[in-house]
Amino acid sequence: MENKMSKRQMSETFLIGALLAVTGGYFDAYTYISRGGVFANAQTGNIVLFGISFVEGDYPKMLSYLISVLAFVLGIFTAELIRKTEGKNPLHWRQIIVALEMLAVVIAALLPVSERNMYTYNMTVNVIISFVCSLQVQSFRKINGIVCATTMCTGNLRSGTDCLVRYKENGSKQMLYDGLKYYAINIIFIIGAVISAFVTRVTGGVSVIFCLIPLSAVFVLMFKRS
Repeated sequence: MENKMSKRQMSETFLIGALLAVTGGYFDAYTYISRGGVFANAQTGNIVLFGISFVEGDYPKMLSYLISVLAFVLGIFTAELIRKTEGKNPLHWRQIIVALEMLAVVIAALLPVSERNMYTYNMTVNVIISFVCSLQVQSFRKINGIVCATTMCTGNLRSGTDCLVRYKENGSKQMLYDGLKYYAINIIFIIGAVISAFVTRVTGGVSVIFCLIPLSAVFVLMFKRS
């Protein structure tokens, strides 16, 4: 069922991947700038900061980083539960994921920035964004046939460079194209972060509402067959 549906959906096209990468970059810059220096997407940074906070004895910060990591884990479980509903409703399961992301964005935008970083509203928003980012990374894994992430860059950087090395070794144009796709997604991710930096510094916590634009486009595009 999954293979059949994937052929009919737009979910693995470069356009969808690019829109999600913009969103991913935006989320990460948004939470770091306006919600207390927490990374919403890749949890490696939060785990490192958790360790630093432990050494410094800053236990409230430790808790905020830990909760963000646990929210990410919960999102993985939730995405898999939603995936198992495929065929039981009129929407593709990935559209349900995107709709859930959009709802989370609205909730996050409505919560004010905490006066003290890492507490109350900021912690809640970081949990929400970490949760939706894990939904996204678990549900959208491929772009034009390559395994690619839209919420982090490290894996894409490694895979893209590996493809370019293989292209240099054997001249495979497919390796070249795949490598360029990885790098393109990372560049688009950076663009999302740059947009977020500008918008968030001007509008504050409500700026996350911008993510409704690319997410809405993804939701609508997935009604089309690829």
